[in-house]
Amino acid sequence: MVRMITTILMGAAMLSAQTINFDSAAAGSVPGGWSVAMTSKGGAPKWEVLRDGPENVLAQTSNDRTSGRFPLAVYDKVSTANGKVSVRFKPVSGQGDQAAGLVWRYRDANNYYVVRANALENNVVLYKVEGGRRSSLAPKGTAAGTYGVKHTVPSNAWSAVSVTFQGNLFTVSFDGKKLFEVEDGTFSGAGRVGLWTKADSVTYFDDFQIEAQ
Repeated sequence: MVRMITTILMGAAMLSAQTINFDSAAAGSVPGGWSVAMTSKGGAPKWEVLRDGPENVLAQTSNDRTSGRFPLAVYDKVSTANGKVSVRFKPVSGQGDQAAGLVWRYRDANNYYVVRANALENNVVLYKVEGGRRSSLAPKGTAAGTYGVKHTVPSNAWSAVSVTFQGNLFTVSFDGKKLFEVEDGTFSGAGRVGLWTKADSVTYFDDFQIEAQ
């Protein structure tokens, strides 16, 4: 369900904003407007709507531990080059990984940007996936090869992650607090946005917010 749709005039650019939850979607389904994909090999992803307390959530429930396996849920109704995406997430289980990610400038399952938080590693890292190969991008002001930032990511609790993307500059925040920036120009054109997990991560998502410019 699209809970809220607003349009805000910002200078010469029109910014459309929407918050998507899953309260009207049928349990066990993939919500309308979303498609499922996967980067790399392994067992098929399983995205489905589940009940979590008083609300529905979109959950990735497959638990294949194949390393380098990245299930994706892509929102097909928005394609943008600049804007902001955010989501609330809860890592539920996973022995190898407990990861939750946001995707933007998605071209296909082998080419996109993703920022992910991992409750087992307690860090937040921004990557590009190019030609099916995932590479971490060092935060601005750090040495080449720096692997994201350390940050507590609780298991079985709700947190929020967001990324603002304007041109080559990406700004990552966690629970409303800015963590770091990254600069990269690999993908500059418009692309879709979505959600991401890794390996055996079982993760719940809700309140997916999109600001498309």
